[in-house]
Amino acid sequence: MNINHILVTGRLYLELEPLLRGRTDKQFRFIQESEVNTADYEWADAFVGFRPAAQFRPEGLKWIHALGAGVDAFLQHPAWNPNVLLTRTIGAFGQQISEYCLSCILADAQHRDTFARQQQMKSWGPVPPRSLRGQRAVILGTGTIGQEVARSLEFFGMEVTGVSRGGSRKAHFVRNVTMEASGEYLETADWVINTLPLTKETESVVNEAFFARMKQCGFINVGRGASVCPNALLNAVDQGQVRVAVLDVFEEEPLPVHSPLWSHAGIRITPHISAVTGPEEAARDFLKVLEGVEQGELSAEHKVNLQLGY
Repeated sequence: MNINHILVTGRLYLELEPLLRGRTDKQFRFIQESEVNTADYEWADAFVGFRPAAQFRPEGLKWIHALGAGVDAFLQHPAWNPNVLLTRTIGAFGQQISEYCLSCILADAQHRDTFARQQQMKSWGPVPPRSLRGQRAVILGTGTIGQEVARSLEFFGMEVTGVSRGGSRKAHFVRNVTMEASGEYLETADWVINTLPLTKETESVVNEAFFARMKQCGFINVGRGASVCPNALLNAVDQGQVRVAVLDVFEEEPLPVHSPLWSHAGIRITPHISAVTGPEEAARDFLKVLEGVEQGELSAEHKVNLQLGY
């Protein structure tokens, strides 16, 4: 594929400019998302960004490269053109998200919230930490991110079950099952971690029926906000099905100030920081994909399957 005109936008557009200008054989436009106009799309062969920009018109594009791992914002846009090649950034998301999940589980096992409250009250009340060895985790999604999370938890002796559409065998999981067969493992899980991409199949898949199978379980969402029903989550925490929920992604971001998730005692919120694309990593991955696009040797992990949505 011959690519000459590349439109770069998103929150990293200024940082990416000096990192990509070395490709003097290409013409670039680095523009803020809100400032992109129809003429820019008509000029471009390729679009690079985290999500569709203003006046999104992909019909004339040959290629779209997502600077993040998620591509649902492109695929669900009303103007989406299925004839466009769609790729995504891989980077170190798996390692970052595994560190995030591990930090949450360790903080809980070592009663950090309890000790923080005791410190405020100047109260000395030892509580023995719980070992991770022998605890059971269920990971929804067994792609590169889910596998990396499983690898970290496996290292600490946790028993990890992977849940995916096909239930195919993947490394670092004790077992792999389909969503339909996950019930018995959800019932005994100490932690459930959602790493699923957002597709038609995964939208609202973590719902009341899903939470009803959990018992005093920790829940972490690092996948997509729209895959979890917020009201079902709140009810699950109130009813004790979920002991604590750690949420890093939300259907609407930033999370609105009126959301009841902010003030619930059983919920911990972080502002979508479990995996952050840095400019150097984004540039390096983009240039690697650009080379694959031009040579017709694009790796399967970068190319999005439009039917599957990831």
